[in-house]
Amino acid sequence: MSRRFRFALASLLFTIVLPALSQTYPAKSIRLIVPWPPTGTVDILGRTIGQKLADNMGQPVVVENRAGANGMIGSEAAAKAPADGYTIVVDNITGHAINATLQAKMPFDSLRDFAHVSLIGWVPDGIVSLPSLPARNVAELIALAKSQPGKLTYASFGVGSSGHLAGELFKMMAGADLLHIPYKGGQPAIADLLAGQVSIYFPVLPSVVSLVKADRLRLLAVTGTKRSSAMPDVPTVAETLPGFEAINWFGLMAPAGTPREIVDRLHAETEKALQAPDVRQKLAGLGVEIQPGTPQEFYSMLKSETEKWAKVAKVSGARAE
Repeated sequence: MSRRFRFALASLLFTIVLPALSQTYPAKSIRLIVPWPPTGTVDILGRTIGQKLADNMGQPVVVENRAGANGMIGSEAAAKAPADGYTIVVDNITGHAINATLQAKMPFDSLRDFAHVSLIGWVPDGIVSLPSLPARNVAELIALAKSQPGKLTYASFGVGSSGHLAGELFKMMAGADLLHIPYKGGQPAIADLLAGQVSIYFPVLPSVVSLVKADRLRLLAVTGTKRSSAMPDVPTVAETLPGFEAINWFGLMAPAGTPREIVDRLHAETEKALQAPDVRQKLAGLGVEIQPGTPQEFYSMLKSETEKWAKVAKVSGARAE
């Protein structure tokens, strides 16, 4: 059998098998890995979309929480799973853009080792302070920081968190000298901010909305390029520092090598799920701005985000603990 004939035969089989595969997929339950603990934003988002996928595709979607190592354990398991469409993973900016900029060695390559199924949406961070801080907006905060170099502190919910890198980007673009105080989670950071132990905090916005509405904290700005639908009267940092953006995005992935027909089916079903009124209501309650994107758009954004935060980490000297 000649090489040319073998190639032609392989191509013919490819065109026959993949459409058939798409028509029969899924033939069994799908495992959805969440690389973070239960009850968090990624977990709730994954379970909400997973249930809708199960309803629409006629097979169970079984959520498996595999938390640890800042999201790397679960995503590594997904990257090494069979590329047959029966293992998918939902993750965020930390697990697939920021980790790659801070870790000396990653157990996977987010661009090479995954098929990028669909963007889901994003949540902005915010900049919050006590109402007593003598700065009511970003411009005043920058002026205050420049008048007291190294004295103002900013809290984040951990080294390598989106809040940490958002703070470093703010320092770079504002030319302000702020001292980073990392915490092991959001609640300790909020507690110390309320106690006056730190000057400002870069939280995931939904975690502080109730405190802002109760006037216990002041929301100086949000970090997306557009105002949050949850707090439309609050300006963005970019209105003072053009080009500033620091958002927590979420996406759905499968192992690299997953057949394109299956990736396309998963993408279409994810977009369909995101249009369902009950899903939109649930995600809005989490503060998620729904923004579905094609596999190529997801890949391109991930590449851009990884390069962006790598530059921030290099300039700031930020490293994982």
